[in-house]
Amino acid sequence: MRVWKKPISLEELTAIHKDTAVAHLGIEFLEVGDDFIRARVPVNTRTRQPYGLLHGGVSVVLAETLGSCGAAYAAPEGHRAVGLDINANHLRGATSGWVTGITRPVHIGRSTQVWQIELTNEAGELTCVSRITMAMLTPK
Repeated sequence: MRVWKKPISLEELTAIHKDTAVAHLGIEFLEVGDDFIRARVPVNTRTRQPYGLLHGGVSVVLAETLGSCGAAYAAPEGHRAVGLDINANHLRGATSGWVTGITRPVHIGRSTQVWQIELTNEAGELTCVSRITMAMLTPK
C-alpha cells in the first residue's frame, strides 16, 4: 500500500538536501517504493572515525534522514514532521565502500509516526538498526 501523501521522487529528495549535512556527507538517495525509501552513504575520509570505521553518528544521520523524509512525505498536506526520539544499535563496523539504509513505517498515526531503519554494508550484512519517532505538527 502506498503511504505517500505528497509527491516524492529521488530528484525531490536530492534537491531538498542541497547545501545540507546530507549533501556534505555524500548521502545519495537510491530508490523510493510504495512504502520505503533507500539511500546510501560512502565510507570515506569524511565519514570515518579515528579507528577507520564509519562514524556511528554518520549512521544516525543516514537513519534520521531516511525516517524524517518518510514521515514528511507520509504526512497530510500542511503538516510538518519533527523528530522526538531516535535510537541506533551499531551491530557491525564498515571500513570502506557504501552503507545503504532502508526505512519503512512501523506506525503512521495522526499525531506521531514511527519509522524503522536498517543499514547494511556492501555484503548485505546488517551494520545498524534504528528507530525514529516523529511528532506530526498540525497546520496553524
